[in-house]
Amino acid sequence: MREQLSLLPAAALLALLDPWPWVPGSAALAAEQACPPAESRRSLPPAASEGQAGAGSAILVPAPDPAGADYRHRLRPTSHGWPRRQHWCLWIEPGASEGPAARWDQAWEDAVAAAVTSWQELLPLSVVSDPERAQVLVWRRRPPLRGGRASHGRAELKLLVVQRHGQLALEPHVSVSISPGQRPEAMEATALHELGHAFGLWGHSDDPADAMAAVPGATPIRHLSQRDRATLQWLQEQPALMLSPAMAEQEPQR
Repeated sequence: MREQLSLLPAAALLALLDPWPWVPGSAALAAEQACPPAESRRSLPPAASEGQAGAGSAILVPAPDPAGADYRHRLRPTSHGWPRRQHWCLWIEPGASEGPAARWDQAWEDAVAAAVTSWQELLPLSVVSDPERAQVLVWRRRPPLRGGRASHGRAELKLLVVQRHGQLALEPHVSVSISPGQRPEAMEATALHELGHAFGLWGHSDDPADAMAAVPGATPIRHLSQRDRATLQWLQEQPALMLSPAMAEQEPQR
């Protein structure tokens, strides 16, 4: 079943993530209900949005797991807490449906869909058609050079004060770039890794057998290891982002 799921395009992923029996439109309706649009949003200063422990943070870098079953000690929180959520809303850039680019865009969508499915086994998430409803945006593009170095994928975190249904909350918002110029298995491995960052794993494993390894091995890692799973489970048990009264009192931006 896993291999069959990896072949599904992103457009079909909505049906996979629908918790109710599928009828036409039910997956999209479920995603809309779980992921209301933002009524307003405001960015925090960049220093608080780097996905790393900030000065004066009350969140401590964790000690290593005594049994070595995960790599929690290699993760870094923000100065406002761990950028995790109980439910994520994800938008994937749509591709061409016809013409010369359709074939290549479909291959990219298939790779991203397979990676999303792997994380969806561990995390509640919805794929939405409106980026205003999402905390994670996945783009079909090669990241720009950073320090003169090229890469096939990148995840960039910022923290936003967002109002949905009249309620303010501090949310992680992540822009994920996945280069389409790779072999399908490499695109899937890149998407799996970068989505791991997006879902809160802001750090790298030192084991090349893990999807979140800092340095990938010769064979693309297309499945989450037990250490990847254990680290995410540990993360989901940590305190989430906290909205302070001072942040809530500032004027929102549309």
